[in-house]
Amino acid sequence: MHFRIETTSRLPIYQQIVSQVREGVARGSLTAGERLPSVRELSKSLVVNPNTIARAYTELEREGTLLTRPGLGVFVAEPNHELTHEVRKRRLIEGIDHLLIEAVHLGFSDDTVRELLTERCQQFSFPTPETN
Repeated sequence: MHFRIETTSRLPIYQQIVSQVREGVARGSLTAGERLPSVRELSKSLVVNPNTIARAYTELEREGTLLTRPGLGVFVAEPNHELTHEVRKRRLIEGIDHLLIEAVHLGFSDDTVRELLTERCQQFSFPTPETN
């Protein structure tokens, strides 16, 4: 995976890295078991303080996106759905509501929003349908 840092962004560098890893997993460009660059390797290639990379990796590990194997490196973790179906569904609904509020404020019709959602969904790697 190629990381890119926007120095003009208002988003802190560690959050940019967190976002890019999350997006890579969601789009399928990062798969479970895939090794990421070490803290030292990534800090050197991005010319960023190693503590910044470590902070991003720690956050991603805490949320279950990454897994550190001592002596082996940092890897993309297997998906783990520790949260109940209802909690995950409620979080998704909150995100959808936020999106819809923004769409209304920007003046988009519901048809346009549906078309854009369908188009964007095709660019992501969704898991197989749930039975819950």
